[in-house]
Amino acid sequence: VQTLLEANHEVIATRKLKTPIPRGWRRSVRVVPLDLCKGESVRKAVDSEPDAIVHLAAVSYSRDAYDDPGFAWNVNAAGTVRLLAAVKDLREKTGSDPLVIVASSAEIYGEGDGKPRVEAETPRPLNLYGASKLAAEIAAAQGRDEWNLRVIVVRPFPATGPGYQENRVLNKWITDLRAGREAIEGDPTIVRDFMDVRDAVRGYEALLTRGHAGETYNLATGQPVTFGNLFALLVSKLGKDARLVPPAHPRRDARHLVGDPRKIQQHTGWHPTIPLKNTISDLIDDRALSDAQAH
Repeated sequence: VQTLLEANHEVIATRKLKTPIPRGWRRSVRVVPLDLCKGESVRKAVDSEPDAIVHLAAVSYSRDAYDDPGFAWNVNAAGTVRLLAAVKDLREKTGSDPLVIVASSAEIYGEGDGKPRVEAETPRPLNLYGASKLAAEIAAAQGRDEWNLRVIVVRPFPATGPGYQENRVLNKWITDLRAGREAIEGDPTIVRDFMDVRDAVRGYEALLTRGHAGETYNLATGQPVTFGNLFALLVSKLGKDARLVPPAHPRRDARHLVGDPRKIQQHTGWHPTIPLKNTISDLIDDRALSDAQAH
């Protein structure tokens, strides 16, 4: 939101009922309630006639999807259908034709052969969350092909950094390390593609202004990092002595998940710019500041 405001965009943000409004939004952002499970709520949010919609709302954590599968499918898949149907109705009523960016997930790829994943390969999600996001992509394709909507699908790979609490693995590791725990759950051999959340935000902005409607894009760095190396960065920064131990309840996830970013780079000129070690350092500093302010 802040990045869009700094670029002189007028921003309308949605939130669930009873969700607190961030302090920095109150004067500069119009906030409207949204329940993706209710068609009328979605239609009212879309009636503001935006030029573009960045659809990020979701059950965005695989464990939450596993705990309530029906709700995850209702939000991630059916909620996307409701949004696109509301955009279609808006266009028929007013002529407005907003660009819709549908945020999918790298989880739709499933297990691969150890190479960076490309947008053209066949998705094979391994878990319920990934399957529900693939269903959202199918809804986006239907909206594009049958209703002629201007839709872009983006497959973001994991992001982290200051102000971003969605990556529960890193935030849990930081909490455990600061609490003095010496044995912390995690598989050091898992490989992921982590980007700074500030780079991810710039990627979405690039798609808004230079992305091609009808296309699907990875939002990734293309740089692999093991959980073991990621954990070592945290341990070094925090000055702790700890090790990773096998998780008691391992999730059904791909062991190697790295994205090929060449398509988004070629179409928009976007490139990640913040080194991972800087991201980790800024994340830890931000967590310390937030915790101090909370007390």
